[in-house]
Amino acid sequence: MADPLTATAIGAGALTIASYLDAKFHIRHDLRTFLYSRNARSARKYIESRVQQDRLLLYHVLEEQVANPSIADRTFLVFAADGREWTYREFLADVNKVANWLLAETDLRKGELVALDGLNSPEYLILWLALDAIGACPSLINHSLTGESLEHCLKLCEARYCLADSQLRPRIDPITPNCPSCKIIYYSPELFASLQFPKSAPPNDRRTGIAPDSVKTLLYTSGTTGLPKAVIFAAASELYTGRSIATHLGLRPETRFYTCLPLFHGAAHGLGVGPVLHAGCTLVLGTKFSHSTFWPSVTKYKATIIQYVGELCRYLVNAPPGPLDRAHGVQMAWGNGMRPDVWEAFRERFNIPIIHELYAASDGMGATFNANRGEFSAHAIGVRGLLWKMLAGSREKIVEIDIDTQEIIRYGGFARECKVGEPGEVIHWIDSSNPRAQFEGYFKNEVATEKRFLRDVFKKGDMWFRSGDMMRQDSEGRVYFVDRLGDTFRWKSENVSTNEVSDLLGKFPSIAECNVYGVLVPHADGRAGCAAIVLTKGVTESEFDFRALADHALRVLPRYAVPIFLRITSALGYTSTMKMQKGKLRQEGCDVAQVERAGDKMYWLPPHGVSYVRFTVVDYQKLQDGEVRL
Repeated sequence: MADPLTATAIGAGALTIASYLDAKFHIRHDLRTFLYSRNARSARKYIESRVQQDRLLLYHVLEEQVANPSIADRTFLVFAADGREWTYREFLADVNKVANWLLAETDLRKGELVALDGLNSPEYLILWLALDAIGACPSLINHSLTGESLEHCLKLCEARYCLADSQLRPRIDPITPNCPSCKIIYYSPELFASLQFPKSAPPNDRRTGIAPDSVKTLLYTSGTTGLPKAVIFAAASELYTGRSIATHLGLRPETRFYTCLPLFHGAAHGLGVGPVLHAGCTLVLGTKFSHSTFWPSVTKYKATIIQYVGELCRYLVNAPPGPLDRAHGVQMAWGNGMRPDVWEAFRERFNIPIIHELYAASDGMGATFNANRGEFSAHAIGVRGLLWKMLAGSREKIVEIDIDTQEIIRYGGFARECKVGEPGEVIHWIDSSNPRAQFEGYFKNEVATEKRFLRDVFKKGDMWFRSGDMMRQDSEGRVYFVDRLGDTFRWKSENVSTNEVSDLLGKFPSIAECNVYGVLVPHADGRAGCAAIVLTKGVTESEFDFRALADHALRVLPRYAVPIFLRITSALGYTSTMKMQKGKLRQEGCDVAQVERAGDKMYWLPPHGVSYVRFTVVDYQKLQDGEVRL
């Protein structure tokens, strides 16, 4: 008989070895990652069964939830703005009523694209599913668009009908003369309440015979680098994403999922509403983000998961402390784009156990997940271990990139992988015989689609997808987002990441928000760093310590990365999905006249200077004349 002490020692030794191997090779993390892959495989089988059943729409999922006695009378939707609620059964009834109204009032064809332009509301969500019910395809318009951009989106999808929130009439009416073939139908809660149409399902043949790869939804890019591009979301993709994310997050019928992100965007659409429907849980919907209503809504409606994107969490951290900061029941923050300088401050202040950071894009490939619970993987978008390298490493690479040309650097015709810790562009392997199976492309934009493909990368005949995003992986296998490719700039022959500079400047106590970008400077190669900053509430420009900021920047950044220019502004520009806008700032650069016309002020760190001082028209002229060189 074995000596119990010996057995205990052996067990402890085995546990120690297992712990060491796990820590070194991230076995458990990889297993969780591949659990998602297994869920994805399960989702693919699910799609195959849906194809066989000819039930490929989210409407079908809603129908099935209503047919489930344990789900039908659970709350599906709570609208945080006014407290209105719908059970799954009640929501389906309203979807059917509106679908039958659409059939009666329009000549919409099966498979036709319909523009949907509205603020977050129950009516928007009902219309989305009502279009599903009649086999039409929503083209989800960014509700902040006006003028040429809005006109472009309506014409691109060739919409004969635009279903628009009546609150947006002032933005939409001015462009209608230029879109004579598109009929605008305004909707409102009052209109929906007045409708007298059957609450039974529209004819079934409107929802059958839909191909899994057919266009189901159009999602538009933000248009920060030109007019918006339309990303195709196929019927199978919509179901696949919703089901696999619901499984990955472990959503249950008792889960209460809060989002105030715009429903036209892929985050709320594919990573919020879809998973909620598949899980049979509750969606708590906010109209838009506001730090004054965020925690009151989350707390009042007992949300257990909150969704974030971009700078949303920074706004929450910068808001004054309140009694609801820890009075909620949130167990997970789920989203993407949380910056390192916000991450731990957000977790600590609001006491949220899991920050589940996602890396993905509506027009991208290769999603990664980091359900972060502690210090080790904080700030990372993923962790790569031995198993990941063995099973998936050949299909995703980080390669060297020329920042100036934004092209892959080739040696003897082929790309080279980045070394550990070195930033580069992430690319994903694509089956060259059927590339559109993995990237469906941009709607009616073959040129933009082709730009995402690389050929002959590591060997003749291979094909890879360009993410357009720069990342780096450290020696511990942690993967960090560095920058969008166009945001990184070169100065003094060095590459400067705007995100990394923003994170470090953002730690200076008197700066509430910071947007870093490169500006063209006369008689200089590359772009000099410029930081547009918003001062913390209560701090005036005259009180701000410009010397202390220069000391901080010179201490935490290499000299080439220290912003030469500061732009003091009252507010930064953001997209509707909380991403910083840089185009106008880059265009105005360090031209003092343009900056001051916008109501802002410029400062600079002169050559050999130790403090930021006012940058004047005279200083700008000296740069123009070559009297001062940076």
